[in-house]
Amino acid sequence: MEAMRAVQILNPSGEVTMPRPERTRVMCVANQKGGVGKTTTTVNLAVALALHGNRVLVVDLDPQGNASTGLNVPHHTGVPDVYDCLINSVPLADVAQAVEGIPNLWCVPATIDLAGAEIELVSVVARESRLDRAIAAYPGHFDYVFIDCPPSLGLLTVNALVAAQEVLIPIQCEYYALEGLNQLINNINLVRQHLNPRLEVSTILLTMYDRRTRLADAVEQDVRNHFGDKVLQAVIPRNVRVSEAPSYGQSVMTYDPGSRGATSYFEAAQEIAERGVKEPVSRNA
Repeated sequence: MEAMRAVQILNPSGEVTMPRPERTRVMCVANQKGGVGKTTTTVNLAVALALHGNRVLVVDLDPQGNASTGLNVPHHTGVPDVYDCLINSVPLADVAQAVEGIPNLWCVPATIDLAGAEIELVSVVARESRLDRAIAAYPGHFDYVFIDCPPSLGLLTVNALVAAQEVLIPIQCEYYALEGLNQLINNINLVRQHLNPRLEVSTILLTMYDRRTRLADAVEQDVRNHFGDKVLQAVIPRNVRVSEAPSYGQSVMTYDPGSRGATSYFEAAQEIAERGVKEPVSRNA
């Protein structure tokens, strides 16, 4: 069974495809709480979609550069990165790097320079829409653009929210997970009112689910009752393989494609792809 799952996920023949959206879906993966699986979710969903026929761009907007690490993309000082796009208006196409070993996947890395961008952006003209303009000016076509946000609600996250049409919120199945959620939803509503009327919370993904605890079950029920069908049916379990993969510069998809973690992310990606075809997302909606 594990071998069959691995073949399905790695898709070496290219026969298994996930539906492609009519227009580019720009998804911002946000939650100001740290450690809820934002980067892990960004990396694994991007890899799953790219392995199954979609063209995907990952924009690493977190100064820690963890998404760049997870995709094994160089992001040491001196590498052209997303900071150059935001501050110096360098075209996104000049800093995007193809991800080795995974066709159809590109990554715009983040270096430590990005840590100062919050302060430098304050005095820049149209500071909230720098990333939106950079993505709009990209010459190639992508099916998905995933923006991995830092764990804060500063100007970098605001840039991501202005550039995106959809917000994907990973929620850890623990008690504190729901505490900061109201603040995030309020900020998303503020951005929608003042800067980006097309923005919507389209997807909620439950992560780090431990089936042995009643608490995980209670949090899942709370989230499903509150957000309804925005919550994906696929739930990401606590899985050692998911945690180990980044230390090898890989996603869990390629590190251990037969694991429960890889299967769960594959199912989540499939669900997101199918929803995108049922409800086509327009740049102007």
